[in-house]
Amino acid sequence: MLILLCVAGAACQGVHKEPRQRFELNGKVVSVDRPNRRVTIVHREIPNYMAAMTMPFAVKDEWALSILSPGQTVTATLVVDGEQSWLEEITVTEQSSGAATAAGVPESPQPEPGVEVPDFQFVDHDGRPIHLFQYRGLILLMTFVYTRCPLPDYCPRMSRNFSEINTALVKIPQLQERVQLLTISFDPEFDTPQVLRQYGAAYAGRASQDPFRHWTFASGSTEEVKKSAHFFGLSYWRESGQIIHSLRTALVGPDGRLVRLYRGNDWTPDEVIAELTRLVRGETSTNP
Repeated sequence: MLILLCVAGAACQGVHKEPRQRFELNGKVVSVDRPNRRVTIVHREIPNYMAAMTMPFAVKDEWALSILSPGQTVTATLVVDGEQSWLEEITVTEQSSGAATAAGVPESPQPEPGVEVPDFQFVDHDGRPIHLFQYRGLILLMTFVYTRCPLPDYCPRMSRNFSEINTALVKIPQLQERVQLLTISFDPEFDTPQVLRQYGAAYAGRASQDPFRHWTFASGSTEEVKKSAHFFGLSYWRESGQIIHSLRTALVGPDGRLVRLYRGNDWTPDEVIAELTRLVRGETSTNP
């Protein structure tokens, strides 16, 4: 009986874990970002997972990064494991013909800490106009996503991270009235206020009965969203009906000046919560 209970307990603990998924990928290399260990590929449809599009993928194997170059035709296995995804078993099936290939949009220059953040204008999840200066006096943590992003370690990770921070705000009295979270979509054509409210409720609703008290979801005109993204060094562009993008999360102080810019997806909620706590206490950040 004890053995049966142990087996049952182990099964119950694992029942919520999503199984690792593997998909065959075929496409052409657009660009290779060796420092960040990523390759952007324009690929065919991945049945039961992703339409044909251009996407950046993580690459773990050093040898693969050393041989990949724009224009090559490749096959690979896309592995999706919970909150992570990467390519493995990469094979070059055709070398570049020498024709010019897209190298992606270069990243915009990013602002230095201490610079004043402009008063960008958006529309929130309730269809109300908002602007950044209205958060003066509060610590503002903002990030950029789009709701249809398919890879778990891109926009979904940003939203999960913000969800953890939002939950912490509810539990830490000294933070909850001093911090505001803001998620901006750079896909305003699809991410209407109604879409953003539904998307936001799925993440923000885990914290309290008032899911949007400390967390606002917004978008705006194409021009204004692009201006704000460019200011923070975020690059994005449309290709094959999808959006290719980098990642940026910005921490703005009560005076409206940039405190810290988080690039990519390597930062953790605990790291940001510690930074927020230091700001509330009036301590100087130890991070660049």
